[in-house]
Amino acid sequence: MKSPKPYFGREAALATKHGKQKAIARPFKHALGISLVTPEHIDTDLLGTFSGEVAREGSPREVCERKARMGMTSTGLTLGVANEGSFGPHPFIPFLPVGFEVMTFIDDDRGIVLTETLLAEKTNYSHRKAECIDELDEWLEAVQFPSHALVVKPTSTNGTEGLTKGLVTRIDLDDAIRRATLISEEGTATIEKDMRAHLNPTRMVSIRRLAFKLTRRLATLCPACSAPGWGRSGVIKGLPCQDCGTPTELSLRSIFSCCACYYKEEKPCFEENASPQFCPFCNP
Repeated sequence: MKSPKPYFGREAALATKHGKQKAIARPFKHALGISLVTPEHIDTDLLGTFSGEVAREGSPREVCERKARMGMTSTGLTLGVANEGSFGPHPFIPFLPVGFEVMTFIDDDRGIVLTETLLAEKTNYSHRKAECIDELDEWLEAVQFPSHALVVKPTSTNGTEGLTKGLVTRIDLDDAIRRATLISEEGTATIEKDMRAHLNPTRMVSIRRLAFKLTRRLATLCPACSAPGWGRSGVIKGLPCQDCGTPTELSLRSIFSCCACYYKEEKPCFEENASPQFCPFCNP
């Protein structure tokens, strides 16, 4: 009989320079019995930075997998995990800022690459332009400064001159804004949240939530081949409107699949019908 914890006692490489092991280690240990090994002197910023010094090449999923393999190469381990985040407007509510977190687990022994995602609606991702720090008092409170760090850079100026990251005191923030405005073509500074995990507790909570989501799936074995990683992998849209029966964009069935043998099952969603507010015919 296959072990319910096929990874118990194993080690996995976690590539990070921003302290993500504080959020990820416990879920992996608790759910899977995996201990994380964080390689020293590994520079994940080579794959891209939030503040723009290094452009990210590829999608968050692609970068996340490259990051996991970076850690595996550094440690020589055949298991690896990594996280990548991006931030912007909500896909359905454009005025609402959200975070999009990706976490990938690689098992080269079984040939498994499993990625889970999280749309984090609770985020303090935001930015402002200002000529001086006195213009920012309400905004600073809203983005939870100084418990969450800030980044300052000249507005409308190319390059990294005048860029300051990791600001956690008002004195340093004031100084950075003054220096940035002198360089800026507009005479203003752009102040934004530092979204690096070790300087953003709100983001760290999202990463922990995603780690539990990923480990729960890894702890679930495939009913066909008993490989770890069985879980919901997609949906089939078309839930009918309760008034007219027109298919909507809401989910009709969920797809569950294995990332090792590719066995799949379809299961109906909980709702039998969709509200007319989601119907393209009743509410065009």
